Amino acid sequence: MPQGDKRHYTGKQKRQAEHIEEGYERRGLSQDEAERRAWATVNKVHHGGEKPGGGGYGKQEDNEPICKGGRKGGKR
Repeated sequence: MPQGDKRHYTGKQKRQAEHIEEGYERRGLSQDEAERRAWATVNKVHHGGEKPGGGGYGKQEDNEPICKGGRKGGKR
């Protein structure tokens, strides 16, 4: 699978990445950096692509990166 190829991601993962990317853009990051960080977060949660042939197939999700992300220190 070539670098940057998103064929082995499910629809849910693609939606999650888009939603995370929008949040980063609202916080002032460039579109490229927001996209890079969003996919890094999705990969951390799902261990890569979920469809057969992807590295994360059959592994349980780790939601820690989603739960702790987006918070700024010292604010409630």
